[in-house]
Amino acid sequence: MDLDFTEAELHRYSRHILLEEVGAIGQAKLRAARVLVVGAGGLGSPLTLYLAAAGVGTLGLVDDDTLELSNLQRQVAHTTARIGRNKAESAAETLRALNPETRIDIHARRMDAEAARDLIPRYDIVCDGTDNFATRFLLGDACHLLGRPLVSAAVLRFEGQLSVFAGHDGAHPCHRCLHPEPPPPGLVPTCSEAGVLGAVTGVMGTLQATEVLKLILGIGDPLMGRLLLWDALDARFRTVRLKRDPGCALCGDHATIRDLAAHDGAAAPVCAA
Repeated sequence: MDLDFTEAELHRYSRHILLEEVGAIGQAKLRAARVLVVGAGGLGSPLTLYLAAAGVGTLGLVDDDTLELSNLQRQVAHTTARIGRNKAESAAETLRALNPETRIDIHARRMDAEAARDLIPRYDIVCDGTDNFATRFLLGDACHLLGRPLVSAAVLRFEGQLSVFAGHDGAHPCHRCLHPEPPPPGLVPTCSEAGVLGAVTGVMGTLQATEVLKLILGIGDPLMGRLLLWDALDARFRTVRLKRDPGCALCGDHATIRDLAAHDGAAAPVCAA
């Protein structure tokens, strides 16, 4: 591991290096890490800002959407002047200004099965910042099959939830242990239909970033096998234990999902939130 830091790096990351749980070795781990973030919107904005600020070496941004005025109430990696631009490109501009030492890979494309097969193996950790079930289930299946941990957050109105799915290790539940199948279309509203308090996406995206940093550093107790729920109006957090389902179609003893064939030809917008 490369422990050769410049004076500027030592100064930039000094508050990390002071932490016994991080130190120079931990900062070197962050610099070597590669994280793929799907969705550069309400969750992806705070998530990528804190990962870049922390010194994560490479961030991949996946989003084919263009920035709209209604996004700016919560998507804080963007500016009014960039309305009409691709979100991944806009976020990359902000992140490079924040930390030029972090490499930003722009993937201005839809996250479909082909993109999942192409992109996910290039990264160590995948983050789900999307707001539609088609992409969420694709990422859950792909990360499991390709052996990558998935840090997944969701928000709606005044509530958020967060978990880390790593069922590929054989010990923890996968995302289908929690949600075996997507809900029927129209049953669960999206943020564009039901609304969301902007600051809620900030909290959940920051919690996502914290889980990613814990995974890279190998510290603490990541949210594998647990679902964190937050009700902003009541200012209340609670954690639900998740168990691996032996009958799960993805990670169970007689799994039937062995590839991404069911997702071929289906592509939803990455992040309309």
